Amino acid sequence: MTKRTDMETYRASDTPKNPDMSPCRDLSVIGLGLIGGSLLRAADAAGWKVRGATRSQATAAAARDAGFDVTSSIEDLLVGTAGDALVALAVPLPAVVDVLAMLARHAPRCRLTDVVSVKQPVAAAVARRTPQARYVGGHPMAGTSASGWSAGSATLFNGASWVVGSDEGADLEVWAQVARLALDCGAHVVPAGAAEHDAAVARVSHLPHVLAAVLASVGADGGPLAMALGAGSFTDGTRVAASAPELVRAMCEGNRDALLDAVDDALGRLGAARGSLASTGALAATLETGHRARQAFDARHDRDDTADVDLATPGVLHQLRKVGQSGGRVVALEGTRCRVVRA
Repeated sequence: MTKRTDMETYRASDTPKNPDMSPCRDLSVIGLGLIGGSLLRAADAAGWKVRGATRSQATAAAARDAGFDVTSSIEDLLVGTAGDALVALAVPLPAVVDVLAMLARHAPRCRLTDVVSVKQPVAAAVARRTPQARYVGGHPMAGTSASGWSAGSATLFNGASWVVGSDEGADLEVWAQVARLALDCGAHVVPAGAAEHDAAVARVSHLPHVLAAVLASVGADGGPLAMALGAGSFTDGTRVAASAPELVRAMCEGNRDALLDAVDDALGRLGAARGSLASTGALAATLETGHRARQAFDARHDRDDTADVDLATPGVLHQLRKVGQSGGRVVALEGTRCRVVRA
């Protein structure tokens, strides 16, 4: 574990002159499954002072055996969390409200982020339950089909996109702290508002989980021969169907409206493909459109150019959201200056 130096001491009562005055790299992680456990490991490897809490006695024991400061009491963690430390919620969406109730009792004004896969429901819950918390949401776009502490890795976030909430009114000092955490964990930062995040992940994360479940079921209904012949396209297309169903349900059902829009889009395209196949035997339009879309995805960083965005600039959250909306990302943070790569 890394101890803070005197230079890194910061009081929560201090009023910053700019959004980057706090050099604090203390992190308290609540929930130590795949993402929370990986966050604890990655932040520790990057030199952050980390503590964790999980209700699972077995997970707490395994984490302590690995050398981490972990308790099975969330209340104890919150009571012992310094005012300038960052608290990260890494629990499934259905558990967020219960954790926020404890936070409201023990650390109502804390600096708060999360790694939950939907942002609007979490932001609404924070506003209701802990309105004084200095909350900036987050979502690392990384994971595996495995779950639990044992599946975690300090390198899980390397090269990943990490959404940092950038709606108007976000606390810029906490925004910088969350962005620095993401960068230190090996990710790049994609600034986004909560609603636009949820609409985007419905299409590139939640819908793929639904389609993977459907594809796996269709394949299984082909019988033993179909299962024996399943190869790359089937295994790649169904990989996330191996995820724990209760976790997938929580994130997909928590993003219901946006996911319905994505499902309707997919059904329309499948319907058009079926109609074309039934009437003319052709699938050219569907396959060529998909091929071009995949090529665009693979080439999304081919025309990068860099610029700086200063967090002390008026209207900076709007600037940051525009970066994310255009497919850009923040790759470094020095002082109040973000190094931005535009797509």
